[in-house]
Amino acid sequence: MFDNLRDLDKLKDKAEEIAEQHGDKITDGLEKAGDLIDEKTDGKHSERIDTGVEKARGLVEKLAENADDKD
Repeated sequence: MFDNLRDLDKLKDKAEEIAEQHGDKITDGLEKAGDLIDEKTDGKHSERIDTGVEKARGLVEKLAENADDKD
């Protein structure tokens, strides 16, 4: 799929750039998606959904921080 490690580095850099520029929108979307899923499952999996959303938010924040460190 990827020809070499440079392609992976470019992909990572792009993800970091997007997270830095649009992290707030991404995390808002994650929250909304989590709330919708929680609603559709009648709250049966609230704890797991919240955990997944928090982990995803943490990843977005880490990517954004990595982009900041490169600047």
